[in-house]
Amino acid sequence: MAGRTAAAGRGGRDQRDPRGPRAGSGPPPAPPAGRWPGRYRAPRLPEGRGRRRLLLALALGPALLIGGLALWLLYGSAWLRVESVMVDGESALTERQVLDAAGVPLGDPLVSVDPGEVERRLLEALPRIGSVEAARSWPHGVELTVRERKAVVVMVQDAQNGEGGGDEDGTRGRRYAEVDDEGVLFGTVAERPAGVPLLALDLAGSPSGHRFGPGRMRQEAVGVAAALPDRVRRDTRTIRVRSYDSITLEMSGGRTVVWGSGEDSDAKARSLTLLMKAADGAQRFDVSVPGTPAASGS
Repeated sequence: MAGRTAAAGRGGRDQRDPRGPRAGSGPPPAPPAGRWPGRYRAPRLPEGRGRRRLLLALALGPALLIGGLALWLLYGSAWLRVESVMVDGESALTERQVLDAAGVPLGDPLVSVDPGEVERRLLEALPRIGSVEAARSWPHGVELTVRERKAVVVMVQDAQNGEGGGDEDGTRGRRYAEVDDEGVLFGTVAERPAGVPLLALDLAGSPSGHRFGPGRMRQEAVGVAAALPDRVRRDTRTIRVRSYDSITLEMSGGRTVVWGSGEDSDAKARSLTLLMKAADGAQRFDVSVPGTPAASGS
């Protein structure tokens, strides 16, 4: 048997299929290097600067689109425009006066309204306004909230000392300048407001008038008026200033209060309240030294 096998190897019939290996009889041939039949290969992103520019463009594109849309909505569209201006807090002033001084044009883009500029215009045009707040009210309005100054004393306008003669009959036909608690002259009225004292500056020949000036003396009197209890202020007809340390209240019924200087006005007001209760029928009260008040007359 061994000889038969060897003969076949030398001259016998070759048992191998001349067509090569049959299908399925061995592993498939490997594809050429670098090629993958039937599979999609994504394009590679550029490297270096090109890659950074592409990423930047992809990031900025939506932002620019949104920004452009926002600008159009705020400035170009008819949706966010001023349709109304509302005023709150006015009393002596009229709504029309406030609106005219504010100068907010209807129909303008609401975003173009500068609240700070509106407030500046109001304060400059209307001294009666002590403070104001302007604010946009989206989507179509502007709100103005004003606080008017309140008079604590009045002075007869164009009178040398602010009094203008006897208040009973000498001020008829005259106008009154209103002064607030900061000493600001902010307006004039035809009639003296009820419960507001008249301020008279009798500084002729007084060293205080030359040293401090009428403005400082007016401020001292305003501080006194602001410190007075409401009942006392309503009964006070005139606050008379003769010098820095000589301020007198002239009250109804011929009563007078010696106040002294404008210093310690809160303490003096408290002493005056107690003194008036203790000496109800007195005509003259002295609180120039608030720790030792005195009353006299009946």
